[in-house]
Amino acid sequence: MTIPEQVLDKLRGLPPAKQKAVLEFVDSLQEGNGAPLKSLEGLWAEYDIEIKEEDIAEARKEMWGSFPREFPKS
Repeated sequence: MTIPEQVLDKLRGLPPAKQKAVLEFVDSLQEGNGAPLKSLEGLWAEYDIEIKEEDIAEARKEMWGSFPREFPKS
């Protein structure tokens, strides 16, 4: 059995609402093939934002500084 046949077989077993969700998913896959994803640096390029490694390290320290390193024993 080919992949399209397998997909169609499984699709027929789904309720109409889930069939519609599958169709929307396939549509999104087809639409997404044309545009490459941008990195955060690319997204921020027009805003003249410069983030240094030190800035990232400081943000990580602030976020994770109080996170427990060991889990409590049960």
